[in-house]
Amino acid sequence: MATSRPIASDALALIEAYRAAGEISFQDVDLETARQNYEISCASNGMPRSEVADVRDVVIADRIPARLYRDRPAEIGPAILFIHGGGWVIGSLDTHDGLCRALTRKTGAMVIAVDYRRAPESRYPAAVDDCRAALEWVFAHAEDLHIDPQRIVLVGDSAGGQMATVLANEYALGGHRECPVAQVLLYPVTDLGMDSDSYRRVTTGFPLTDRSMRWFADQYAPEGVDRLQAGLSPLRHEVPECGVPAFVVTVDHDPLADEGIAYAAKLASAGTAVEHLHLAGYAHGLFTSAGKIPTGAAVLDRVAAFICAATGTHDLRARGRGRTPNRSTV
Repeated sequence: MATSRPIASDALALIEAYRAAGEISFQDVDLETARQNYEISCASNGMPRSEVADVRDVVIADRIPARLYRDRPAEIGPAILFIHGGGWVIGSLDTHDGLCRALTRKTGAMVIAVDYRRAPESRYPAAVDDCRAALEWVFAHAEDLHIDPQRIVLVGDSAGGQMATVLANEYALGGHRECPVAQVLLYPVTDLGMDSDSYRRVTTGFPLTDRSMRWFADQYAPEGVDRLQAGLSPLRHEVPECGVPAFVVTVDHDPLADEGIAYAAKLASAGTAVEHLHLAGYAHGLFTSAGKIPTGAAVLDRVAAFICAATGTHDLRARGRGRTPNRSTV
């Protein structure tokens, strides 16, 4: 059943429109339609594609498409490796393009967005392998990219948040010359056991429900794959002591809510510096709807401030590119 918890006023119109249209979600249509619908939704509701100084599509590590964003002169500075969401199945460079443009404008960091292989054409561990190779490439080419290898931040949205934190944990455990300076996890997947209270609570009424997540997982990690292994369910495994500092965002109308909350607590218990923001009244997809939901844009300012603090960069919101609304939920 749909949760009886209230919906935030600035998110209500989109949720009501979704319900009025018949609550047709990703798992209810064929794969190509699901991908097309997500592209259309993100283009309609996402952050505007603001102008930045330089945007280039490239191929990294000889095989992985990526998009580079830079909004400051090519002086040595920080970088963000951005891993998009979409359940490992439906996202793309375009679905999160406005978000990446906003991040480079607000932080001054170069953003490297990874177009990892998607399921079901390429199943686990293809996506995380591509993201790992991309991070290795960024460290190896830091000088050519004019970035500081000591100021690289991982940012991941949903399934991308899962892969970002898996990489952060791997690097924090050692064996690498460099390590990301911070990780930003936007309503991340952390437990494919899928047995939390929020899975039982968020079953109808929202674009992402328990059924949606089970469908996504079936595409990426089908029968025969151990879904509880560390690369898929980091919540169920030990995390590094004093690991990569984290900013974690969770939202209440989300089957992933409980596991995200628990993961933030797990990192903190291990001595990792964690800032956790939980938003009551909001649903999964807040950041790909931030063009229509002001709170999404406001929280992105919080994310940018965290990245600037982690990288020792001046907070560029003072450049007049958007003020944070005075909202009690943010």
